[in-house]
Amino acid sequence: MRKIFMTTFCLAAVLSSSAMAIDLSAIGKDAEPKGNSVVFQNRAQSSVVKKQEAEPVEISKPAQPKKIYDGSVKIVALVNGEVITSEDMESRINAFVMSTKIPLNDQTRNMIVQRTLQAAIDERLKLQDAEKNGITISDKEIDQSVRYFENTNNIPKGQINKMLKDNRVSMDVFRTQMKSDLAWIRIIRKKVMAEGELTQKQVEEAQAEAERDLSTPKYMVSEIMIKQKNAKNLQDLVANLRQDPRFDLYAMQFSEAPSSSSGGKLGWINKERMVEPLRKILDKMKEGEISNPIKVGSDYYILKLEKIFDPKKDKAEAPTQDNIRKFLENRKMEEIAARHLQNLRQAAVIELRN
Repeated sequence: MRKIFMTTFCLAAVLSSSAMAIDLSAIGKDAEPKGNSVVFQNRAQSSVVKKQEAEPVEISKPAQPKKIYDGSVKIVALVNGEVITSEDMESRINAFVMSTKIPLNDQTRNMIVQRTLQAAIDERLKLQDAEKNGITISDKEIDQSVRYFENTNNIPKGQINKMLKDNRVSMDVFRTQMKSDLAWIRIIRKKVMAEGELTQKQVEEAQAEAERDLSTPKYMVSEIMIKQKNAKNLQDLVANLRQDPRFDLYAMQFSEAPSSSSGGKLGWINKERMVEPLRKILDKMKEGEISNPIKVGSDYYILKLEKIFDPKKDKAEAPTQDNIRKFLENRKMEEIAARHLQNLRQAAVIELRN
């Protein structure tokens, strides 16, 4: 008999083409609303908000900067009248490559450009929303963020400027992204407080459902979802994923599902609750395998089967109420952040230019 200490387990049914699932892998850690920064994985944090440590940045091996836009500086997009230029985008794309180590090649180019453009648009929206709500971030706070970034990424003091210069990343872009992330954290904290605290009844109901869930077969799954309109070069993406073990990083940067904020991790999904096309594929997969693109409705899914749980052979421990409460609080913050960002996108006037 295998013994599994289940740090993740299913909480809700699959309603359409994705699953809502509890993932307790981060239990014991406070969550923060996930931003869209592509420059850095660690951000300055207050005493309330903490974030997992990122891998140290290798400043001894600078990324190879790329020239994406030829000719003079052009307007790439307008966000409520604010300009995003080709020069700004090139700096951000180089920042993406520097931070993630995902190569910029024929297979990844379109996805990286689109991902970076969306991040730049979201950054403008967050800063505009902060200004509207009277939230200001001082230069001193940004300076503290820079020092925090250096410390957590083992960058010698004063070397950040050289690292950015070597990778053709603008310091202004770097600091603006930090400013956007800090402002976003404050916005979401306010919204979480306004919605009130979890009730004991909610915690008890979630715990009871989790305990019942331990008797059913399930898969631990990670996903990358791409909408049909953006579904280009998917087989190339799969090829990269099968060669690069960082599925969670690719999911965080490219997936259009809500799970992207947690690296595509869905947690334990009850087998019988999955939609048929996904269940059929997973039934044929082995632990650690990555699927070909699967069309469900108007979206495409790439799945990674992390583990299989068989209640006949595997033993699992039920989570405590503290586990449940912390998870629900973290998930609530992420849901509020995702909902508010979507509202900002829908209300914005965004003009994209070729």
